[in-house]
Amino acid sequence: MENNKIAVGLDIGTTKIVAMIGRKNEYGKIEVLGIGKAKSLGVKRGVVNNITQTIQSIQQAVDEAESVSGQKIDDVVVGIAGQHIRSLHHSDYITRDNADEVITDEDICALVNQVHKLVMLPGEEIIHVLPQEFKVDSQPEIKEPIGMYGGRLEANFHVVVGQVSSIRNIGRCVKSAGLDLSDITLEPLASASAVLSQEEKEAGVALIDIGGGTTDLAIFKDGIIRHTAVIPFGGNVITEDIKEGCSIIEKQAELLKVKFGSAWPGENKDTEIVSIPGLRGREPKEITLKNLSKIIHARVQEIIEHVYLEIKNYGHETQKGKLIAGIVLTGGGSQLKHLRQLVEYITGMDTRIGYPNEHLAGDSDETLSSPAYATAVGLLMEGLKKQEKAKEEVVVQDFSEQTTPIDEPIIESEPIQETPEEVQKPKRKEKTFFEKFTERFKEFLDNAE
Repeated sequence: MENNKIAVGLDIGTTKIVAMIGRKNEYGKIEVLGIGKAKSLGVKRGVVNNITQTIQSIQQAVDEAESVSGQKIDDVVVGIAGQHIRSLHHSDYITRDNADEVITDEDICALVNQVHKLVMLPGEEIIHVLPQEFKVDSQPEIKEPIGMYGGRLEANFHVVVGQVSSIRNIGRCVKSAGLDLSDITLEPLASASAVLSQEEKEAGVALIDIGGGTTDLAIFKDGIIRHTAVIPFGGNVITEDIKEGCSIIEKQAELLKVKFGSAWPGENKDTEIVSIPGLRGREPKEITLKNLSKIIHARVQEIIEHVYLEIKNYGHETQKGKLIAGIVLTGGGSQLKHLRQLVEYITGMDTRIGYPNEHLAGDSDETLSSPAYATAVGLLMEGLKKQEKAKEEVVVQDFSEQTTPIDEPIIESEPIQETPEEVQKPKRKEKTFFEKFTERFKEFLDNAE
């Protein structure tokens, strides 16, 4: 991209595809230069089921973002979700050759790489390996082991797994739309960056992102991601229920849900009626708002109970796992009237709606701070963070031992005052496994042409 300070987030959702171009202003806030939106026709429950239609929707969203911003989009950070995503917990350790040397990034890389060798079910691939806490020799609960002495380095990991074919299909769509894939991020993690504060992550919080096809859950405690889950229900099943229950077409059902829908049936009186025009000269249909909210309430309750079961599975009811900051709702589905009250009623946890406006520049368009754009803002933030990291590594190359593994181009510069072994080491393990995964993925796409 011409201006290396600009990044693009591409949110491929079930109902909409959003391309968001932005950069950081002098205050460190995100200035959105352009946004493009297209109806998502080839995606069902977060999984691509029609390549051609998805490519067209991506191109439409990207073209709109380009014309609004006047910038050319080359590469994007893409979010991945869908019903094929699952997570598991795993503990692993390495025995270090020399306990008299301090633990470096190399050792953590070796440990993470070892987790990546886990045998998965056929057709599955590891997307993220997220360290929870480390144990050095017999000392437990260490958050940052770099710089410590020890012979045995052990860690608990949160491993996110997805279907290889689904991940590759998304990559194929992005590539066929004429774009490069700079990174893939789990969508609940992107939404969390956009709407959660560091204090909430420390205290313990559950982020529920209600999209069109799926509801994503991410649980944080002590500043670390503890649990992720994707529930294969979202706003679309509510629309489907209204369509069936009221015998109307989908477009009318969606409009009813957005304009008059409520998750709390007691709010509406029996006398409140909405009239829907009949098809092709047929008689108009009259629907009571109480009936409408009963249909919505039944399905929303089911979704929340599914999510609450996941929160309980994580261990919210134990003293150690208590989520003090409660629940944050985001995504397009979180805009449903009285949803917050219903979630509080079912779970008994404090709940708020998460808006991504905290990270946006003050003069941003109001529509951008809608919960529906939380994932797109989070992906844009990931892209900018990645660029900043790459920039820092170029500038502060002397301290590269203590930062995340550096990118290849940096190795080519003049060696710094280090021993030959230290210069050699980064060449073996320069990148985090996820960066390697993205590269292997790009190679696969190139070869599949």
